[in-house]
Amino acid sequence: MTQPITYTGNLLGLSDEDISSLQQQYGKNSFRIEGQRNIGHILLDIVRDPMFILLAVSCTLYFILGQYNEGFMMLVAIVLVSSISFYQEARSTKALQALKEYAEPKVTVIREGREQYISGEELVPGDIVLLEEGNKVPADATIIQENDLTLNESIITGESLPVRKQKTNPETIIYQGTTINTGKCYALVIATGNLTMLGKLGKSISGYNSSPTLLQQQTRKFVRQITFFGLSAFVLIWFVNYMDNGSWTRSLLIGLTLAMSAIPEEIPVAFSSFMALGAYHLAKLGIITRQPQTVENLGAVSVICLDKTGTITENNMEVKTIYIYESDSLLELDKINTTTGNKVLLYAMLASEQNPFDAMEKAIHNAYNTVSGISSHSPWQMVHEYELSGQPPMMTHVYQQGDRQLVAAKGAAEKIIAVCMIGDQARTKIKGYVNQLASKGYRVIGVASAVHRSGPLPELQEDFQWNFEGLLCLYDPPRKNMDKFFQQIYQAKIAVKLLTGDYPETAVNIAEQVGIQSLSEYKTGEQVMKMNEEELRETVERTTIFARMFPDAKLKVINALKSAGEIVAMTGDGVNDGPALKSADIGIAMGKKGTEIARQAADLVLTDDNPEKIIAAIYQGRKIFYNLKKAIRYILSIHIPIILTASLPVLLGWKFPNVFTPVHVIFLELIMGPTCSIFFEREPVEKDSMRVAPRDRSKGLFSWSEILVSIVQGIFLALGVLTLYYISMSNGETLEVTRAIVFTTLILGNFFLTFANRSFSETIFQTIRYKNNLAPWIFLFSGMLLLLVHKVGFVRELFGFMPITTAQFGQAAIVAFVSVMWFEGYKILIAAFRKKA
Repeated sequence: MTQPITYTGNLLGLSDEDISSLQQQYGKNSFRIEGQRNIGHILLDIVRDPMFILLAVSCTLYFILGQYNEGFMMLVAIVLVSSISFYQEARSTKALQALKEYAEPKVTVIREGREQYISGEELVPGDIVLLEEGNKVPADATIIQENDLTLNESIITGESLPVRKQKTNPETIIYQGTTINTGKCYALVIATGNLTMLGKLGKSISGYNSSPTLLQQQTRKFVRQITFFGLSAFVLIWFVNYMDNGSWTRSLLIGLTLAMSAIPEEIPVAFSSFMALGAYHLAKLGIITRQPQTVENLGAVSVICLDKTGTITENNMEVKTIYIYESDSLLELDKINTTTGNKVLLYAMLASEQNPFDAMEKAIHNAYNTVSGISSHSPWQMVHEYELSGQPPMMTHVYQQGDRQLVAAKGAAEKIIAVCMIGDQARTKIKGYVNQLASKGYRVIGVASAVHRSGPLPELQEDFQWNFEGLLCLYDPPRKNMDKFFQQIYQAKIAVKLLTGDYPETAVNIAEQVGIQSLSEYKTGEQVMKMNEEELRETVERTTIFARMFPDAKLKVINALKSAGEIVAMTGDGVNDGPALKSADIGIAMGKKGTEIARQAADLVLTDDNPEKIIAAIYQGRKIFYNLKKAIRYILSIHIPIILTASLPVLLGWKFPNVFTPVHVIFLELIMGPTCSIFFEREPVEKDSMRVAPRDRSKGLFSWSEILVSIVQGIFLALGVLTLYYISMSNGETLEVTRAIVFTTLILGNFFLTFANRSFSETIFQTIRYKNNLAPWIFLFSGMLLLLVHKVGFVRELFGFMPITTAQFGQAAIVAFVSVMWFEGYKILIAAFRKKA
């Protein structure tokens, strides 16, 4: 039995020697779940794959028929296909595991007397953790010190209301998976992993399950349609051959050949590879995706909703100007002294946390220290706190001062003005100052004071007899290069919406500085909440600035944009941003200054809080979508000649009705599979992909014109292959020679098709310059395969070939080239037509 962890009375934390032994004793701070995915699961998936089953049946039939060479050849093919599938699956799994490591939540811990930032998995009992508003509690712990601490314990208790936690309470334990709602604390870890309350309850806080995405659904539908066609053709060919030769085994073998040629098993593999590797590439750029399928939505984003503070601005505030109501003076901070302005700063500081973690409160403390030379709260003891609340909000602290209680408040200027005892004329004048200062880009907050002499405190903070003290004007400068960022966003035909809690004038000023367009109209959160769905849907389309926003209003705007058919990305970093981040098609959280709640609600996390990474994410999303389409269209085009070559001669009653066997088809598959899922995944993005409108996600995966082009590509190559097939057969060549010519034409046609489909608009003269380090390997692999089947005797026999002449090989090369490369001329004609139009 392990010894209970006790607190020794200091904040030095554990030593390195302690940590090593504790990690051995308790292990990782993670849930050990039975049945996690491993090599066995990958192998089981391979064995259950339709192509593996077809290969196994074909191999068995060869041995039944006594064709042992072909049977052993199929065994080799099974090993090769399974190895490629295993490699691709392991590659995707490895990428996802690496992605999980990138996304692993971090926690601030006190070790060796200093703060360290470590993975939550590395925590051990005895660690001292620092938790702040928005953090998720990483392990069961006992509170050591706390400040205004409330927690959401719904994951444990099911109760959604925040629970107050104080060191003086009997219940000082905070549980893994709960969330810091307000305040901060130091806590001593007492249980980790499966020993926590959450672990004992058998719950997991790390899962992120989702239903199939639209692109997944569209891809699966496309695969089902082709598979249905292939299976129907399989039954037909089996029946026709059985009626012709009366042998069910040979007929089944021929039918299986067609089935293998028709089932597009490469497409699901390509999809999972593209998404997993895309997410991994983003992670290396500092953009963490919580599920790989998020990548597909990136290419369709049509609207980006941005918070101002911490996203457009640096979240590095400074007090610049103070309005002193008592003297009716507006002074810059460097003109303030202890007699003229210290009072306003004093009450603002008293209404802030003693150890602030909010950027605004830090700025207030710094300004007070600058003016007064005092860096902390007065020695007065805080006896009560009214939390930030109201619309717009304010917060209040109550201090004991002899036989009276001193009350300090700060909050939205209009709220403070409204609760204070001032005349209408003065109220109007102060509001004028607020608008004037906000139009300069300042965040303006009001400051008030009150004295409470006897009796219980009022239930509501608004009910004190408030005296207006003045205004604090804080400036948070825009990030560098924000103008370039917005140029790129608009260039990509993506709309921008600014959702901020600041004044409209402040928002407009900052928006003008960074180059946000269409600023003639704005709406406030209050106005948003009063609109019905139809009014709001029209409003969000034409309005860029949404000011004085609160969580419910943000959520309503996001939902209105989605109902209007937009694909919405939303940035945020605070606790209150959680609902909107969750609702958006793509929630984007700040990784450094963002709260854990925001990170958990989001789909993407920017590890360095740099919004310019959003451009990189959209770029990657569009690249993956376009390259996945290329891969699928390539698969469609190359399958058509294989299917037609395997089926038409049977139906037309040619002299050699079955030129291919499963051996030939499977080796064609060995080329096609890696080509679509590895080669096309490495392709660079097309040059204009970030200058076109985002794709319409409501439409199918392909337009009819795209499908038609790919089908025509396949038919042209099929006509070339079948023409040589017929000529060779009619000229009296043997089945073995005919088979060698047909196979060679298909291999060369596949090679040319791979390079022709690198772009459906740019010609090969441009695409040959694309940087893809796999391009030479495609050429080398195709050449090596042709060399083996034509020049190595036992391989040629296994494939059922006879040597062909140089002229016949040249014919195959010319026909393959012409059957595919006509498409380059088509691209030139289309480009010329568009230019003329």
